[in-house]
Amino acid sequence: MTSSGRSIGRSLLTGALLGALLAGIFAAGFFLRDVIEPPSRVAASGEEAGYTLLDEVQALVDSHFVHQQPDYAQRQYGAIRGMLSTLNDPFTFFIDPPVAASESQVLAGTYGGIGVQIVRSENGEMRLYPYADSPALAAGIEADDVLIAVNGTPVDISLQADALDQMLRGEVREGSGVEITVSKSDSGEEFTTFVPFAVINVPSIIWRVLPDDSRLGYVQILRFTNRTPEELTAAMNDLNSAGIEALVLDLRNNAGGLLSESIQVADEFLDGGVIVFQRDSSGEETFSGGSGGAAADLPLIVLINHGTASGAELVAGAIQDRERGLLIGQTTYGKGTVQQIFPLSDGSSLHVTSSEWFTPAHQPLDGAGLTPDIDMQPDEAGRDVELGEAVRQLQDQLGISS
Repeated sequence: MTSSGRSIGRSLLTGALLGALLAGIFAAGFFLRDVIEPPSRVAASGEEAGYTLLDEVQALVDSHFVHQQPDYAQRQYGAIRGMLSTLNDPFTFFIDPPVAASESQVLAGTYGGIGVQIVRSENGEMRLYPYADSPALAAGIEADDVLIAVNGTPVDISLQADALDQMLRGEVREGSGVEITVSKSDSGEEFTTFVPFAVINVPSIIWRVLPDDSRLGYVQILRFTNRTPEELTAAMNDLNSAGIEALVLDLRNNAGGLLSESIQVADEFLDGGVIVFQRDSSGEETFSGGSGGAAADLPLIVLINHGTASGAELVAGAIQDRERGLLIGQTTYGKGTVQQIFPLSDGSSLHVTSSEWFTPAHQPLDGAGLTPDIDMQPDEAGRDVELGEAVRQLQDQLGISS
C-alpha cells in the first residue's frame, strides 16, 4: 500500500470525525445550548474501521494508471462526493472552498466585489443585474448587459453562474477590482471597463408603496440572510410611516436561507402561536412566536410560485395554516428539510440534512409543497397578473379607494 493511499483513507476518516464534531457543536449552540461530548464514529455491524477498500484502489491506481492523476484535493473531494451520493439525499452535499466562502458571504449578506447578480438566460448568455449603489452600476453596467470577458479572458458559458461570480469578487483594498467586457443590452455594442471592488451589502428585502393604491404596501423577500429580520423591521417602519393599510408579501423565487431568520420573519406576520414544528432523530420541537408582530394586524396576501422553497415555504405555510392571509400563485417547491452547514478545515463545507419541519397544522412539505388558495399561472406576456390579483383582493377587503 502506498503512502498516498493510506493518507487518503486517514483524511476521509478525519473528515468524517470532524464533521460529526462540528455537528455536535452547531447543535449545542443553536438548539440544545448545552455542552456535549464530541461523538466518535463507531463502525456499524459488518463494517471495517476506516476505508480500507479505498486505500486498496488508490494503491492500484498509483501502481498502474498510465496518465497523470488529479491533485490530492481533487481526488479527496471526489471520494467525499461519492460517499455522500450513497445517502440518496440531494440536500446533503459537499462544497469546494471558493463556493463555500461565497455561500457564507451570501448568507451573511455582505461580500467584497462589484455588486451584480449573474443569471444565465435561456440561450445560455450570462446576464448581469447590478445592485443599487454598486460599483458595477456606477461603472455603467446596466440590467440585461451580457458578460463577455473577465480580465480579458472570454467567458466560458459552460461554467456555473456561481463560479463566474467568484471572478467578480475579491478583497476590498486600494486598486483592487476587475476588468469586465459586456455586450450592452440596448445596442449590443461591446463595452470594457475596470470596476473596483467594494463592500457589497446584498439586499434581502425590497419594499415600496404600490402605485396602484397608496394604501397597499409591498415587501419582497429575496432570500433569508442574517440581516433579513433587521431589513424587515426597516421596511415595516417605512411602510407604516407611509400610512399603508394592507400588505402584499412576495415570496416568489425565494429559495430559503437561514432557518432561525425565517422563523423570526414569520413571527412578524403572526400574533403569537405556533410557527413551525421541527422533527429530528431525538423527537419534535415546537417553535412559537411572540405577540404583536410588526405586520400582525394588516390584511395580508402572499405571492408564491414553484421557486418558493425551504424557509420561504415555512413562512407561507405558517401564514396559510394560521389563516392570516391568502396564498396566490402556484404550488411551491416542496422542501421541508433542514440542513446544517459545517465548515471544514480547508475552507470547504458540508451540508447535512439533520431534521424536517411541518407547518402549524402538521402539514409535511417535503416533495409536496404548499397549494395556493388562488391558483394563477404566470402571464405569457410577462405581466404580473399575480400581483394584480393580490391588489384586487386587498381592495375588496378595504373597500375601493375613492
